[in-house]
Amino acid sequence: MNIASVLANTARAQGDDPAVFLGERPVWTYREMARRAAALGGGFRRRFGVTRGDHVLLWGPNSPEYLEVMFAAWFAGAAIVPVNVALHQREVASIAENCGAKTCFVPMAKIGALEACMTSGPHVRILPLERTALHDLHGDECDHAEIDISDTAWIFYTSGTTGRPKGARLSHQSLLAMALAYLADVDFVSAQDSFFHLAPQSHAAGLLMLPHVMKGARNVVPDPAGFDPDEVCRLTRVFGSVTSFMSPTMLRRFIASPALDAHVIAGTRTILCGGAPLYVEDMKRALSVLGPKVWNGYGQGESPCTISALPKAWLADTSHPDFERRLASVGIARSGLEIAVWQEDGPPSRTGEGEIAVRGPIVMSGYWGNEEATAAAMRDGWLLTGDLGVIDADGLLTLKGRTKELIISGGSNIYPREVEEVLLRHPGVAEVAVIGAPDPKWGEKAVAYIVARDESEVTAADLDTLCLSNIARFKRPKEYRFVPTLPKNNAGKILRGEL
Repeated sequence: MNIASVLANTARAQGDDPAVFLGERPVWTYREMARRAAALGGGFRRRFGVTRGDHVLLWGPNSPEYLEVMFAAWFAGAAIVPVNVALHQREVASIAENCGAKTCFVPMAKIGALEACMTSGPHVRILPLERTALHDLHGDECDHAEIDISDTAWIFYTSGTTGRPKGARLSHQSLLAMALAYLADVDFVSAQDSFFHLAPQSHAAGLLMLPHVMKGARNVVPDPAGFDPDEVCRLTRVFGSVTSFMSPTMLRRFIASPALDAHVIAGTRTILCGGAPLYVEDMKRALSVLGPKVWNGYGQGESPCTISALPKAWLADTSHPDFERRLASVGIARSGLEIAVWQEDGPPSRTGEGEIAVRGPIVMSGYWGNEEATAAAMRDGWLLTGDLGVIDADGLLTLKGRTKELIISGGSNIYPREVEEVLLRHPGVAEVAVIGAPDPKWGEKAVAYIVARDESEVTAADLDTLCLSNIARFKRPKEYRFVPTLPKNNAGKILRGEL
């Protein structure tokens, strides 16, 4: 089954229902959306030879065109590679070349910058993502390609602790399992519901769109794209029955908005929260304002949007003796998934403490072109998440920390090694260690400890400039601390805990 059939089926059954809005303005019905995707998929095949197994990269802000290209690639039988719009062009070029993308769609204003960073020459076509340009690429409408359900549909790039990007391969079966689990565990969606694309479509918003398209709901992209809590309130009054994905930072801004009133609360159906830890006090505050409409889930790129979650009914049951314990957890296993504590010397345990493992159809097939990383992450059908946690006798999963040195700032991942590699390019830097520190606004911030070379005059401004020339803005350290030495153990390993 090709995941493009989700759109094709809805277009046949609910073709006249509105599918996509830009702000308040209707863009396409489901019939129009399917025809555009089929025509663009036909253009992919005829003009560029895109076919089953090829990769189409997407780098741009949220837009209706983002959805068009996604489904067009699936109609052609290709996999999409959506990358964070905030990434630096050098990072995007590295991902494009790593996955062997045949075609890249980016905003017209960024084409030149990306072309300058590519080393693979004319083998990769870089095309504009704007609507008029896409229309010129349309060909004859094609039916969605015949593929195997195990074929890759989505490649989500996430860096490891080394900073090298790894592409988690999600199959058509994975995306279908994720969509069905959403309908089983979160909401049963209808054409009267609305899904707001507030978070990047390259991440959760792009995936969570699928169950809403499956049931013919309205997809709303704010105009301009991005997250403005006052604008979200205004659009909620217009559309009603709204679901959206928010990071904890976004959620805090939303419930603090002066535009949030009884009408907006009534029009809010579900806020899917994830991307970073949602602390108990934040959840209590959100529940006190919105009621049990905040759905706190746990997932990762290798098992997106679907590992565990707190059912809404549990959030509403404030008198339950375990209410506080539930709020401190990330809930119970999602439908169709198993969670366990991994044990090197025995079978996975359903209870206990250790590294969390997950098994089920949503889990990735492996990392693109990286057998070593795949073997390290996948054991006997289980995905090792790299997160430490406890599973109690009731199946509640409580996260305790990360085995990886990952910093999550405002819902975005920052990997210390990647930032350190850039900072060490400065001739005045002898040693560096980047860690995460608590931050009241972003949850965590990156702090760089710098050991300068003798008599060097390196400054924080110099290092900021270096970072902004090589990595995404959100990854650069928010603070630089110059120290004479870094604490190390006898083996020479930096003691990050002391920092």
